[in-house]
Amino acid sequence: MSERVIIFDTTLRDGEQSPGASMNAGEKMRLATQLEKLGVDVLEAGFPAASTGDFEAVSDIAGKLKHTEVAALARTSKEDIDRAWSAIKHAVKPRIHTFIATSDLHMHYKLNMTKEEVLKTAVEAVKYAASFTDNVEFSAEDASRSDRDFLCKVFETAIEAGATTINIPDTVGYAIPEEFSELTKYVIAHTPNIGKAVVSVHCHNDLGLATANTIAAVTSGARQAEVTINGIGERAGNTSLEEFVMAMHTRPNYLPLSSNINTELIYPTSRLVTMITGIIVQPNKAIVGANAFAHEAGIHQDGVLKNPMTYEIMKPETVGLSASKLVLGKHSGRHALRSRLKELGYDLSDEELKLVFKKFKELADKKKHVVDEDLEVIVTEGILRTTDTFRLEYLHVTCGTTVIPTATVKLAINDRPAQGAGYGNGPIDAAFDSIAKLTGTESELLRFSVSALTGGTDAQGEVTVRLKENGLIALGRGADPDIITASAKAYINGLNRLEYLKDHPVDATEGL
Repeated sequence: MSERVIIFDTTLRDGEQSPGASMNAGEKMRLATQLEKLGVDVLEAGFPAASTGDFEAVSDIAGKLKHTEVAALARTSKEDIDRAWSAIKHAVKPRIHTFIATSDLHMHYKLNMTKEEVLKTAVEAVKYAASFTDNVEFSAEDASRSDRDFLCKVFETAIEAGATTINIPDTVGYAIPEEFSELTKYVIAHTPNIGKAVVSVHCHNDLGLATANTIAAVTSGARQAEVTINGIGERAGNTSLEEFVMAMHTRPNYLPLSSNINTELIYPTSRLVTMITGIIVQPNKAIVGANAFAHEAGIHQDGVLKNPMTYEIMKPETVGLSASKLVLGKHSGRHALRSRLKELGYDLSDEELKLVFKKFKELADKKKHVVDEDLEVIVTEGILRTTDTFRLEYLHVTCGTTVIPTATVKLAINDRPAQGAGYGNGPIDAAFDSIAKLTGTESELLRFSVSALTGGTDAQGEVTVRLKENGLIALGRGADPDIITASAKAYINGLNRLEYLKDHPVDATEGL
C-alpha cells in the first residue's frame, strides 16, 4: 500500500504573488471551492496581515470550505499571527503558517539578526500560534542555503514549541535534486523529535527544477508537497501541482506514493486559474498545455492510432480532457448547458445560470458550435466580473489604408454611461486611446498577445495584456470572435484589476 502525500496548495497565496495575478474576492472564492473539489488537503488562502482585502478573502474562504484545511500565512510577529487566526478561526480545519529566514545571507542582510535571535523569535512565534490551534506549520525561509545543523536546531525547537508541520523551502530555486534529497534526509536524521511533525517542502522554479526537487524530497521522506496550479508563483513560479501529482500517478513503481487529488479535475482547474489570472499556459507545458496530447509527426500519429500508449504515457481523460464533448449550439437548452458546465466544474446557481445562458445564446448566434473554452469565457466574464468599475457597452472602429484609424467607445463607469472617440496607429491603438481618455487612466502597456481559443475561422480570439500604472502591474484578458473587441475587453479587464489593486493595497510580502 502506497503512502499518502499531503497536497498543500498555495495558488491563492504564492501564486497570486505572480506579477499582475491579482484576484478579487469572488474569483478567490470560486477558485477555492474548485480546489476543494480537486481534493487538495490544505489550501493556503492568503496572507491576512498583507491587506484588509486579503484578510476578508481568507476569512470568507475559511467559512466556506467544508473539508479542506485552510491555512493563513503569518510572519513571526504577534500582530501577524493574531490577524491570521482572526481570519481562519471559524474554518473547519484552521492552520497557522508562520515563517522566518534561517540562511546566513538572509539573517545578516535582511533580518539583521543573530542565529540566537532567530531561534528565539521562531520559538516564541510557534508557541504563540500553538496557543490558538494545534495545527501549526513552521517554515525556515531559504532553508536550502542555510547551515544544516542550525536548520535542524531551529526545526527541533519549533517542534518542541508546538509545530506539527515543518517546511523546508527552496525559496530562490537554488537547489539541485540530489542536493535537496540529501538535505531532506539530513533534516530527518538530525532532528531528534522529527517524528512528531510532518516534513514539508516548498520549491521554486528558478532553475526549472521545482517539480524534480519536490519529487526528490518526497522520495527522501517528506510527506507534504507545497504546490500551485499551473506552477504559477513569484519569479519563475512554484512546483506545479499537476506535474507532481501525475508523476506519482504515472510512475507508481518508482514513486510508491499517492494523493487525494481527483486527477480528472486537473485540466478544468488549470483552465479556471488561467481564466481568472490571465496567465496563459504555454502550449508545451506538461500535462495541461495545448500540445501535451497533440501529435503532428506522422510516425507518432500512426503509433497513437494503433495504440495510444505508444506516445502517450497517460490517458487525456485522466486529467480531465475528453475526446467526446457534448456539442452545444443555438438550439441547445438550459439543461444541456447546465450539464456541460457541471462537467467543467462550474456548479452555478439558477440566477448565475440565467446570466450565462443569455451570453451563451448571444455567442451561439455568432458561431456554429460553442465549445468548452467558449463556456469558460462566458462564465468568467458573466459571473466573476460583475463588480467591475469599467464595463464595455459599445465599440465601433474605422480603419483602412486611406483613413485614420478611429474608435468610438461607450463605457459604463460605476454603472454611469460615458462615451468618446479617439484615434491611433491602428484600430486597437485607437480603441485603447479612447478607453484611456474615458477612464482617466494613464497605464503603460507592457505586453500584448493574441491567440485563438480553438481552431476554426469562427474561433474566439483571446487577448492578454500586461498594464503598469504607478508601480502597480495587472494582467488583463478578453475574448471575442472579433479580435478588436477582444482587445478592448482585455484592456478594460486590466484597468479593472488596476483599480482593484488601488483600492486593495497589498504590503510587499516575502515568499517562502
